[in-house]
Amino acid sequence: MADRSKIEWTESTWNPITGCTKVSPGCKNCYAERIAKRLQAMGSPSYNSGFKVTLHPDVIALPLKWRKPRIVFVNSMSDLFHEKIPTEYIQKVFRMMDKANHHTFQILTKRSDRLRLLAPILIWPKNVWMGVSVESEDYISRVHDLAQVPSVVRFISLEPLLGQISTIPLDKIDWVIVGGESGPKARTMSPEWVRNIREQCKNNSVPFFFKQWGGVHKKKNGRMLDGKIYNEMPSRNSIDENFNSKYSQKNINENKLSQRISA
Repeated sequence: MADRSKIEWTESTWNPITGCTKVSPGCKNCYAERIAKRLQAMGSPSYNSGFKVTLHPDVIALPLKWRKPRIVFVNSMSDLFHEKIPTEYIQKVFRMMDKANHHTFQILTKRSDRLRLLAPILIWPKNVWMGVSVESEDYISRVHDLAQVPSVVRFISLEPLLGQISTIPLDKIDWVIVGGESGPKARTMSPEWVRNIREQCKNNSVPFFFKQWGGVHKKKNGRMLDGKIYNEMPSRNSIDENFNSKYSQKNINENKLSQRISA
């Protein structure tokens, strides 16, 4: 259900929910679905329902058992903002992330519309990074939704990258991950698409992380881009500055609101 991860940009995974449904072309060859069906066939109790959305309240408190601080990818086998997940359960996950504040939690969703709607009723501690998955220009609206979320780090995962994205709105984004699709039916990613995104990140001073070329033989294809490995991530200083800036502005807005109410 969790612990150490082979995903290049995180250290561990925590799955208080498993299972999902497809919402866009990036989901076509979902790696999580393949893994879930394999685990179901092996008789894993957590995957009795295969890839159907399933809550696992028994693992909610798991991060508290990990004493050493680590970077944790939340729901690598699901989407926290899936429409079948109760709002109260999502709030419970956020409260646990706040409580386990010695870890850094990374969340990714394709359901940015629900993320945007629920953001005001969720707590956003300093150790929670919120991201959206975007596979092509057709889904760039997810980035606009993310920009409205008061997370200390907002990031984009362009994986699997399925086409050229000529302009990414990066003014409120703190980190970009790019990767090709892997697996037996992997779709091809053009190097020019990746170079274009790298240049956009460079021009906007946004950390750029190149995860993989993907393909059927992903290890063989590696993750070198023009002779270099890109492992850039948000710096501790930038996170502190973001937190102070966003929450001082939040306090200003709340004070203005209370003044209007009392007037």
